[in-house]
Amino acid sequence: MSIKYTKAPVPNKPEDLPAYLQSELDRISAVVNNIADGHFDTSNVEITKPRAGDLRYADGTNWNPGAGEGLYIYLSNGAWSKL
Repeated sequence: MSIKYTKAPVPNKPEDLPAYLQSELDRISAVVNNIADGHFDTSNVEITKPRAGDLRYADGTNWNPGAGEGLYIYLSNGAWSKL
């Protein structure tokens, strides 16, 4: 399960809204629970515009910020630091 959420298209028929809303709330709940549990998706590429404080779990193969696979934080000096 991912920690990213993108909404599904809204149905055209009003009678489909309750099921749509329940499904969206279930998906949002799963994402929030993953974040609360400390889950990080594995990143295969560096993000294009990192900001100080960004956290990523690098795969260490396709994207290796410097010390192999692991959890990294982006620092204000413009470098990734392994945690």
